Amino acid sequence: MKILTVAGTRPQLVKVAPVSRELRKYVNEVLVNTGQHYDYNMAGVFFDELHMPKPDYDLGIGSSSHGKQTGEMLKKIEEVIFREKPDAVLVYGDTNSTLAGALASSKLHIPLIHVEAGLRSYNKRMPEEINRVLTDHVSNILYAPTEKAIENLRKESIVENVFNVGDVMYDAFLYNSVLAEKKFSLEKFGLEPKKYLLATIHRAENTDSRERLSAIFESLAQLKDSVFFPLHPRTKHKLEQYGLIEMVQKADHIKVVEPVSYLEMLLLEKYAKAIVTDSGGVQKEAYFAKVPCLTLRNETEWVETVEVGCNRLVDLLEEDLAKVISQFQPTNFSVPLYGDGKASEKIAKITVNFLCENSHL
Repeated sequence: MKILTVAGTRPQLVKVAPVSRELRKYVNEVLVNTGQHYDYNMAGVFFDELHMPKPDYDLGIGSSSHGKQTGEMLKKIEEVIFREKPDAVLVYGDTNSTLAGALASSKLHIPLIHVEAGLRSYNKRMPEEINRVLTDHVSNILYAPTEKAIENLRKESIVENVFNVGDVMYDAFLYNSVLAEKKFSLEKFGLEPKKYLLATIHRAENTDSRERLSAIFESLAQLKDSVFFPLHPRTKHKLEQYGLIEMVQKADHIKVVEPVSYLEMLLLEKYAKAIVTDSGGVQKEAYFAKVPCLTLRNETEWVETVEVGCNRLVDLLEEDLAKVISQFQPTNFSVPLYGDGKASEKIAKITVNFLCENSHL
């Protein structure tokens, strides 16, 4: 059997690695990297760091508008499907790479597998929400990371071939945090354990609003703690466009650096005093690392982390970040929200059994 895996962003490649290791015990996997994240530190470095095979196809799409980017991906993924003739297509998460892979496979009547199915923010202004909803509704196998995700799918009448396998990011975290400790140390960044805040911002809802982006950096500038800030290319571009870059550079306690590798990020997360982010993946990794998380959004797909008291949503247009950080006291990191760390193994076995039983699809 042959499975065509489509990925293209840093978080997706993190998820691909553990699943790929398990899938390749049973099937021939063809890996397609769309190139949605085109900087080496944002994507390519994974193929060296994470013990995963190089892509069979690197589409090199790069950055563009949503429509153009998705259209280019759809065209090139379709060409790969015609060439490889896979038994199924597997996609991850909620990016334009996800949607393009989903559309290409569904229109060609090839079974579609969606890892990280059922997540909902219920904010359709987020492009990720559109991508994940559409992908779920054309998928043949849906691997949900939590019971909440299962419930979300049920509300939309998606009940067949839905499996709560846990979160493959937890699998990746357990495996890769060991690699991170062996390869890197905080000394490289001039940091000491639990004496800095780690910040990441990249979501369009924050970067595409001058008011929100300005509020974020004004809040960070008022903090007394040191802030370590790996700067996403989109955020850097918007800071320059809005004329805010000088404000950031003037704040001596904010150390702005180029994007770091995934393993470096795991190490930085593990030893941070707290994490300030708008990233879905970083929110979960903060929970895995047992580090308080302040999420600069009005909603999150990972509501479980908020409900158990380890993650706090913050609206910087209405709240004082410094005050929130000083008052936030996380409660219980011990609840097994995201499974047992064996999601990838379950995905591989269920997928193979499904394809054997449904070879007529």
